[in-house]
Amino acid sequence: MARQNLNREKRSELLPIIARAFTELGYRRATTAELAKRCKVQENILYRLWSDKKAMFLAAIEWVYEFSEQTWLRLLDDGGTGASSAQRLLEFEAKHQGEFGHYRIIFTGLGETDDPEIADALRSMFKRFHRFLLAQILAHRKSGSKRSTPQAELTAWAVIGLGTAANIGRELGLLSDADRRRLIGEIGRVLLEGEGA
Repeated sequence: MARQNLNREKRSELLPIIARAFTELGYRRATTAELAKRCKVQENILYRLWSDKKAMFLAAIEWVYEFSEQTWLRLLDDGGTGASSAQRLLEFEAKHQGEFGHYRIIFTGLGETDDPEIADALRSMFKRFHRFLLAQILAHRKSGSKRSTPQAELTAWAVIGLGTAANIGRELGLLSDADRRRLIGEIGRVLLEGEGA
């Protein structure tokens, strides 16, 4: 059992480095030799922790969600300004969405969806994002206005879509920082509040 705990700790230590490498290099260019070099370990250490490069990539996809959720939970635990959790998340993401480049792991994974394990990992990750956002949207709407609003489930998907569009805009230089902030903040608020928000 001690060995499993050590392996879990080592995975937790190395996973942010591996995720950063996949963010910068993509899946195909990130060799295990390069991953090991960045982690400052021998390749065989990585293979003790993960069965192969794909397992490392799948772990990186999971890590993207975990990192985001932990960031959001810290934000929500810090109390607030009287705004709902959903409003605070939109405000936070309007300022910070995509700044770490983790979306590049997701974009890379979307190019690998012919692999059922990668497709399943992405599907699971997006469902988790959706559930988290849906809970915030439902809580917001319970305490808020009774305006005609889009269905909460669809609103959560639309907010995910706004983040994706903002990341495409960042990656291709199509949107300025200010426009990305407005896209998520203003359009997100319209989705959250309904028409005339």
